[in-house]
Amino acid sequence: MENKKIRRALVSVFHKDGLDEILRLLHEQGVELLSTGGTQAFIEGLGMPCCKVEDVTGYPSILGGRVKTLHPKVFGGILGRRELESDQQEMGKYEIPEIDLVIVDLYPFEQTVASGASAEDIIEKIDIGGISLIRAAAKNFKDVVIVPSKAQYARLAEILKAQGAETTLEQRRWFATQAFGVSSHYDTAIHQWFEK
Repeated sequence: MENKKIRRALVSVFHKDGLDEILRLLHEQGVELLSTGGTQAFIEGLGMPCCKVEDVTGYPSILGGRVKTLHPKVFGGILGRRELESDQQEMGKYEIPEIDLVIVDLYPFEQTVASGASAEDIIEKIDIGGISLIRAAAKNFKDVVIVPSKAQYARLAEILKAQGAETTLEQRRWFATQAFGVSSHYDTAIHQWFEK
């Protein structure tokens, strides 16, 4: 089936501006919100319920926040193929919840470089979890919507208002295309910094 319903969304962003409208629209449609740290506090501050990623994974955020979402219960929920019986059986066996929408953005690497920050601070702004979430959700665009930066919020809001929490295959492919553009640009910026 080409049209897919969004039932559960993982939201983990560095920049929170413009996010509140999206969250309200998702909440109104009965979408379960799943998040980490600052984003979770932001969602709850808007008066909406939010499930902690660590309650799903059984692991806290570790290594100074370097590892939060990198877990089979998160990535299995994104990469699991809905039409494949063996994937569905494994997801059931390991209690992996389906994640239908991923809203994420990346640590501001280029801005950190431009600010004249130390090499140590620049290294810490190389995003690992975010870029992995973007790639995983974009790879599985047949089932999952990926919103890789706030530049796509308006398009998502448009869809939510017009169609409710449901997307077409063509729409999911459009978001995936944006996502690979974001990841490609990000890796290029990191590569250029290392070359210098």
